[in-house]
Parts: sequence; C-alpha cells; structure tokens
Amino acid sequence: MRLRDHAAVLFELRGVSLIRGGRRVLDSVGTGIPTGATAIVGPSGAGKSTMLRLLNRLADPDAGTISYRDRPLASYDPLALRREVSLVPQLPALLDGTVETNIAYAAELAGKRADSRRCLRLAGLDPGFAGRDVAKLSVGERQRAMLARALVQEPAVLLLDEPTSALDHAARDAIEATLAELRRELEISIVLVSHDPEQARRLGEWVVRMEGGRVTDSGPLAEVLA
Repeated sequence: MRLRDHAAVLFELRGVSLIRGGRRVLDSVGTGIPTGATAIVGPSGAGKSTMLRLLNRLADPDAGTISYRDRPLASYDPLALRREVSLVPQLPALLDGTVETNIAYAAELAGKRADSRRCLRLAGLDPGFAGRDVAKLSVGERQRAMLARALVQEPAVLLLDEPTSALDHAARDAIEATLAELRRELEISIVLVSHDPEQARRLGEWVVRMEGGRVTDSGPLAEVLA
C-alpha cells in the first residue's frame, strides 16, 4: 500500500544519508510517515534514533531531502520546528529544580501559558508532582515529567525515542496507557522508536522497519508485522 493511499503524509524522506565517524549511519533512506501513530522498529544500530533526530533538525542529513507536511524540512527554523515537533529522548534530561520549573521553562521558550496541572494529568502524573524535586523522581516519573514538559509547548507531533526501555513492565504498561490516552484526547501524531515489535503492535498504526541504516519495509501495522 502506498503511503498516500493510507493517510495524510506527515514526513517524507527521499535518499537520506548520514555519515558519522566515518560510518554510514543512514544509507539512502526513502520512506514516508503518516499522521497518526508510527513505530520505527529494528535492532540496535539500525539507525532508528538517528532518523528520529533528523525529523526535528537536531541533525541534518548529508544527502537527500526530508519534508514535513509537504514543505522542505530545511526551510523551517529549527527552534520553531522543535516546538511543533517535540522530541522526548530515551534518557530523561531534566533541568535541576522542580517538575514545575521544567514545565514553566519549556512554556516560556514556546511563548505558551504554563498549565502544569493539565500537562501533568496528560502525562499521567498527579498535579502534586509539580513541586517535586526532579532529582528524587524514579526513572518512570522522570520519563513522564519529560512528557509533560514536551506537552506544555502544545506540539503537533511527539517523537519518542525508546520511551520505556529503562522501565520495568508495570511502568512500561503505565507509560503505554498514557500514550494511548494522549492519542485519544489530543489531535497529536506520535512517532515512536522501539526495538520491541510487540510494543509497535500495541501502539502503532503504521510501521517503518529498519536494518543496517536502511528501511527494509514500511506500511500498515498488520502488513509489516504480520
């Protein structure tokens, strides 16, 4: 099935290559990502996280082009783009201080009002977490605080890099439930990097499979992970 037969195109990559440290991390990648929920799957070292970083210009390709909503990604101001296409990294990177301090900082950068109670609720945290010191949070709570910080900027797209890889099963299930609820409550697209095909089945609608820096398959979940 061609992507444009499936849904509105969110991102489109054409001949995208990237070299780091003399190694070709991405090799002539061509694929599309629709609106909705997309899972990028594959083994470690496949280039999944690198491709995710390209989607909000944390890095730019050495060759090829990427478009976002049919507009060249390179034409977007990187900072403005990152407010609309927000990346939640694999390892939580919070500022020193409280959860509310982090949310307020992100809101200020985006010129938004910091509604920390709403963002905490959307991220699956009790509003009482606003005053908690981030240094005293569990890994799962930090991941949710990162999600709340991203949501205060009201992004159209969330890029999630292995959001549950450091969590136990209970915390993983809770984060996945939160992401599913976000999809139901907000008009937001999610692009999720995961090494776990079962997580892709639980959260994805469209799947991009990668190996060795190349896209080996892409399409609806039921076709790619049949």
